[in-house]
Amino acid sequence: MGTVAGPVVIDPYVCGRTVASADRTRLPSVLGGDLADVGNAPRLLALAALNEIRENADGRAPGAALFAEAAGLFADATLDGESPGEYARRVSHATGLTAAAVAQAVRDLVAEVGELPETTSAELPDTRFGEGFDTRWVPRGKVFAAVMASNHPVPNVSWVQALFHGYSVLVKPGSRDPFTARRLLAALLAAGLDPGKVAFLPCAHRVGDFLLREADRGIIYGGDRAVAQWQDRESVAVRGPGRTKALLDQDLDDAVVDHLALSASFDGGTRCTNLSAVLTTRPVAEVADRLAERLGRLPSLPATEDAATLLVVDRARAEQIRGQVAALRAQLTDHSARFDPADAVTELDDGSFLLRPVVLSADRADHPAVGTELPFPFVIVAPWTDADGVAPLRGSLVLNVFTDREGLVDEAVREPSVRKVTRGAVLPWTAVPGIPHDDNYTQFLLEPKGLVAQR
Repeated sequence: MGTVAGPVVIDPYVCGRTVASADRTRLPSVLGGDLADVGNAPRLLALAALNEIRENADGRAPGAALFAEAAGLFADATLDGESPGEYARRVSHATGLTAAAVAQAVRDLVAEVGELPETTSAELPDTRFGEGFDTRWVPRGKVFAAVMASNHPVPNVSWVQALFHGYSVLVKPGSRDPFTARRLLAALLAAGLDPGKVAFLPCAHRVGDFLLREADRGIIYGGDRAVAQWQDRESVAVRGPGRTKALLDQDLDDAVVDHLALSASFDGGTRCTNLSAVLTTRPVAEVADRLAERLGRLPSLPATEDAATLLVVDRARAEQIRGQVAALRAQLTDHSARFDPADAVTELDDGSFLLRPVVLSADRADHPAVGTELPFPFVIVAPWTDADGVAPLRGSLVLNVFTDREGLVDEAVREPSVRKVTRGAVLPWTAVPGIPHDDNYTQFLLEPKGLVAQR
């Protein structure tokens, strides 16, 4: 992917103007050095931006054509002096995502923005009740706040969708990836978005919390601690750790092993829909060994190599993750060490640290480690029996089931904490417009209002 030019200066943007900030942070590269000089919005600036956004907010949707044009510009145009290649290199060097993962993310993001009309139509019920009777779907407020994470670019479509439905939006970008939100904003403005409808606010977590509290609607991405305070707040959509699990209730063949390995390792294991636990009625050691052997074949390559598949991180994150893995290995059975002689955290010649796959096993389905989420291919295999029931399957963003027991599938679908069920060799992130990722997001943003006209 080549090198990245010197650090780019990133400052808050509020309703058409860039606001220089004296509170600055250097954004490091996984290869060492700095990628960006980021100005952070203090609370006072965030309050001023919120007030200006609210004053300008009119609740009117800009029109689908603007978003289609913006999607094309995001993918192909030079925006604010940044080419598509420079954007991709910055994201890769900041997050450790491979070149292939960033390229796929751009394609996915462009597709999802382009599909917003179809998604809206699929997620809203028919509202025609005869001549003179109609239901109008309108925003549940006028101001939307988005607190983004940095694990992947695609979730940024969530705040674009809010704009699509007429909200005015304040975006706190991910601390390691301010580049995606910044480029999306530039594309939307170039396509004709009213500058008064959006603010871009790199800021501290506490300032992001303030924005979420004050906005009419909002979304937050993050770990358990980051999202815990918002779980019961009706106005905030919470996107925490994915905890995607598989229930393996059939014999294990090569095709299933390949499917489970890809589910765990795609995009370096950084997606919220990557597999992190396998519950099985088959011999646990055999399942774990076969999965560990398959994942152990993945190459140890720098993220900039075309054939790279695994995430890289900087030294500080590497040491943190090394400690987490060591603690889990101490209480579980390690299967990866038999098939992969490399350390789980391996230093590469370019100065980055590669996160290699780890497969562990537990001796019971309710072991507290089952469901642990780490930002690379990390899977715990545990036994499951009829006596365990649906309890170990709870808390799953996606549950991938391999079973012929229709009653068990039905029970999983009815379990409130299982958000999506896939059957057989279907990758966890497989969807079409209208298939909810985690509840019906369109209906979170919109509410129905009756409109009755004289006939």
